[in-house]
Amino acid sequence: MLCSSWTYVPGNEYCTKITDGTHDSPKQAEYGKPLITSKHIKGDVIDFDTAYLISEHDFNEINKRSKVDQWDVIISMIGAYCGFCFIESNEEIDYAVKNVGLFKAGSEVNAKWLYYYLKSPIGKAHLDAVKSGSTQPYIALGALRNLPILVPKKDEVKEKIVAILDAIDTKVRVNNRINAELEAMAKTLYDYWFVQFGFPDANGKPYKSSGGTMVYNPTLKREIPEGWEDSTIGEIEPNIVTGKTPSKDNPEYFGGNVPFITIGDIRGNTYIVSTEETLTASGAATQKNKFLPEDSICVTCIASPGLVGFVTTPAQTNQQINSVVCSNKISKYYLYFAIKGYFEGAKAKTGNTFSNMNKGDFSAIVILKPSDQVLQDYHQKAYPLFEQIKLKSLENKQLVKLRDWLLPMLMNGQVTIK
Repeated sequence: MLCSSWTYVPGNEYCTKITDGTHDSPKQAEYGKPLITSKHIKGDVIDFDTAYLISEHDFNEINKRSKVDQWDVIISMIGAYCGFCFIESNEEIDYAVKNVGLFKAGSEVNAKWLYYYLKSPIGKAHLDAVKSGSTQPYIALGALRNLPILVPKKDEVKEKIVAILDAIDTKVRVNNRINAELEAMAKTLYDYWFVQFGFPDANGKPYKSSGGTMVYNPTLKREIPEGWEDSTIGEIEPNIVTGKTPSKDNPEYFGGNVPFITIGDIRGNTYIVSTEETLTASGAATQKNKFLPEDSICVTCIASPGLVGFVTTPAQTNQQINSVVCSNKISKYYLYFAIKGYFEGAKAKTGNTFSNMNKGDFSAIVILKPSDQVLQDYHQKAYPLFEQIKLKSLENKQLVKLRDWLLPMLMNGQVTIK
């Protein structure tokens, strides 16, 4: 039952304006601005990695009608991510939009309230009710303008609720920034030791710049420290697992307690602490050889190749992911950056990466193999950094769980804030 101190207002009354992105299909450009479409709105983030660029002219033309401003709430209007929302908090917006809705809420508080409402069960129910299309769902612009928005009649109640939810999200964002800085520190050391070869020599001085012997390696086509060699991922860690999806014809295989990792779970996450999908014990039992232990390295090799993340609890993956089960702990952090560097290098050279890389291709990727002593020394320095990243990632999981538990109660007046 609706609380008497709350009311519904249509979207076009709650917002100063509701519009959508361009309906045109501007050509892809080599240089320019990203074009964000419905498939790039994936909840709390915009996936810029898979967006293509458009010319400055097309960017300006689109923005005459559909310019994104600070505190706009962007909603995916079509496809698999239909109904997913993102709140734009930046002052400088450097992208254009297509096939997405724009709620211009008029203020930070109004935007955040709308964002949280659309993420709540009651908001999602109203969005589901206005979706059309059987094979590909979509939401019409008119439906967004008439969408019922539940709001408290007193602004101070709305402000207090937003403050509580935003405080949790702010802590998550702070943790994410700290994690990014910690990973950057580990990456800087990786580059210095394994790219510039500045690891400490026997006297504690930078190896290469202090006259350490360098030997040309014809496979890697560059000089490397004496005693180091070329190798492959499969030679360094031979236990590589390609994931698999249990039969979708058996719904009892899904919705249990076994994490089932897909591409979206890895994107932006050094440690994979939660998954959109799960398997039941019976579903996972149909492919026991696909289980991954903690600290396995998951690598996407189809559709969006080169996303890399560590497993945090025994899990399985779908067939788009190859995973390295690290039997030698001193190699895992080195391999994490070496694999990321390989895919980034391939993209830099060709303008894209591979659309499909099977287990054999993945295992055969050639990388540098340092000495065990240097790997051991690097592991000792990287370990505390990665452990902190893991701890903060797990903390974020609990924070998100708390927020999602509070969200439905706060957004329908079930819980009163004094």
